[in-house]
Amino acid sequence: MMDKYLKLKEKIEEAVKASLPDAIALNDDLADHPELSGEEYESSRKIVELLKSKGFETEYPFAGLPTSFKATYGKNNHKYKIAIMTEYDALPGIGHACGHCVSASISVLAGIAMSQLQDELDADIDVIGTPVEETDGAKCAMIKKGVFDPYDMAMMIHLYDQNLIYCKLNGLASYMYTFYGKAAHASAAPWEGVNALNAAQLMFHATDCLRQHVTPDVRIHGVIRNGGEAPNIVPEEASAEFYVRALDLDYMMDVVKKVDDCAAGAALATQTTWEKEPTAAVYANMKRNYAGEDALREVYEELGVDINGDHEKIFGSSDAGNVSFVCPTFHPTLQLVDRGVAIHTRAFADAVKTDKAHDLIGLGARIIALQIAKIFTDETRVQQMKADFETQGGRKVI
Repeated sequence: MMDKYLKLKEKIEEAVKASLPDAIALNDDLADHPELSGEEYESSRKIVELLKSKGFETEYPFAGLPTSFKATYGKNNHKYKIAIMTEYDALPGIGHACGHCVSASISVLAGIAMSQLQDELDADIDVIGTPVEETDGAKCAMIKKGVFDPYDMAMMIHLYDQNLIYCKLNGLASYMYTFYGKAAHASAAPWEGVNALNAAQLMFHATDCLRQHVTPDVRIHGVIRNGGEAPNIVPEEASAEFYVRALDLDYMMDVVKKVDDCAAGAALATQTTWEKEPTAAVYANMKRNYAGEDALREVYEELGVDINGDHEKIFGSSDAGNVSFVCPTFHPTLQLVDRGVAIHTRAFADAVKTDKAHDLIGLGARIIALQIAKIFTDETRVQQMKADFETQGGRKVI
């Protein structure tokens, strides 16, 4: 098993080196032409064109999503199936400040590098375009359509200010709360009105009180989306969007019910009515897979990558967490910037075309490829990974 892995490792090194210039060119092009979530038409087209030039067959658009794709290579009838996930949406105003251009290039390069090794691993290795990560989570829609059901493993790499083999991802649920009152002249006859904005304000106070009675991992944050039309009109409608995050999906949904109670109480106190609508798909927390993480730790050490991060620090939220409820999923990070430089900042965006970023494209592709090789050249590791997935609760569609 070790001999087979070492032989594959040599082939992976050669394959990554051969296509690295193409991946770097892709990264820089995506960085120069950022596209927002759901608008990644040129980004997805460029990725698909590169994969097709390397012999992949593509389904594009894919899964009913205009900027998604699925790229397969060869017979596609092996014993195992592996999904390499690819994110490529950018942020408003600050471009690729989440590093998705680098992450996408890593995934594409890894897929290309592994395309010729599928027979040796007895594994289909597909590259899946998963756009809209920053807003409504294409992976969530794909899961509901069964896209990830056949896969034995899924993986991608994110950029960060630390090297981590595991990302502590909070779940995320987002809702718009709208309150309805009655308009009236705010000076001449305010007693004839019912102030919807008062209800929204009171909901904020109630959620502030709620924060001291939830676990430390929970985050509740909101903004007023509509507070009325003019100061001299009692607001007949007001809305507030709230995010609720937690490390456990079930507990997070319990907190959502408590936030609902805050809205109901605010409406009762102000004699308004209210309704709630989701503003995006629910993101799940990331389920750990310790057997797979052991293999990943070995890969990092083999490549001389210092695992220098805080695995207890909450990374944020991602729809990759939802995939971890369908199959064993890995979402490690590589350090692109100095410690303390946060994602979603201009400083992070400025780093995505540096020599460091270009080096990480090659390194990240090798990590994904070697993780696949290390697990799928050893049937014991495969079964341990699968058993660990079941131990952590098994499959659950969010």
